[in-house]
Amino acid sequence: MKRKIAIANVIGAVIFIILIALVLRRLASPPQGQNQLSWTLWKPALQWEAWKDFYLPGLLSTVEASVLAVIGSVVFGIVFGIGRLLNFAPIRWLSSIIVEFCRAVPVLLFMIFLWQAFAVLGFSNTSAFLAVTWGLILYNGSVVAELVRSGVGNLPRGQREAALALGMSPVRSLMTVEVPQALIAMLPALITQLVVVLKDTALGSIITYTELLQESRRLGSAYFNMLQALVVAAVIYFVLSYLLSRLAEGLPARMQKRTAGFAVEPVQAPIAILDPSNASMIERAGERELPLSGTEPDFHDHYHGSNAVSSHWRTSHQEHGHEPKRSDPQE
Repeated sequence: MKRKIAIANVIGAVIFIILIALVLRRLASPPQGQNQLSWTLWKPALQWEAWKDFYLPGLLSTVEASVLAVIGSVVFGIVFGIGRLLNFAPIRWLSSIIVEFCRAVPVLLFMIFLWQAFAVLGFSNTSAFLAVTWGLILYNGSVVAELVRSGVGNLPRGQREAALALGMSPVRSLMTVEVPQALIAMLPALITQLVVVLKDTALGSIITYTELLQESRRLGSAYFNMLQALVVAAVIYFVLSYLLSRLAEGLPARMQKRTAGFAVEPVQAPIAILDPSNASMIERAGERELPLSGTEPDFHDHYHGSNAVSSHWRTSHQEHGHEPKRSDPQE
């Protein structure tokens, strides 16, 4: 098997190198136009004037919208995430309708509608900025709300039972015991969501918001080097996203010490708990009925990050060190 994998890797690498060579050859001698690898096209995209007049102002606008959108998304997500967990039906239903609506509508549509709305309301000078920020808040806030809800659902049931046994009301248990731990547990996933927010600001270029992508396009139009300007913008997006991803990777180990929930970084972009592709989290949150007179199950029916059923993943789960206290999988 290893030999087959090695052969497949070699073949894939050769094909990849051939494709890169063909692309470079095409860029060097396109059927129409000039050599795209020429320094005369790359120089205007890399010189200091391009950074001073285009990239840095655009990057500042991107970061400004991202920071405000992240703060607003967290507030939105916590408020409506808690609203969906309350036992008071009207608040729970209203929160569910708002969250599901914001999740279902594409963020670009939010931006377009809000852009027109803010312009009508007299915010013509800042309508694009407000539309981008609020569009990102509504969409990503709904994702954060689901992260809060799934974070509370992933806590061991004993946390809530202990709080109720101490005389706390269900609401007080939720607000003082469960939600704080869920917020710590969801922090890695929340930082991963920041990457999505950062990249989604590029949609603002469609409604004339002068963020990094829009400024790069302006640079490309001015010097007729659109490809080179967009490549530089892509590298900037990549560096920012990579730094945020690295930050998220280091958090789970530290956060796990401060919460009873699963502070595990998701291996993919965070998705809502009821998303059809999020089968493992749906199953985990759905474990409401405890067998054996309320005794906590030793294993979940499904483990996060895997769709394998319990009868198949227990052994490998322990072999990978996730259950260090259980040395014998057959116990």
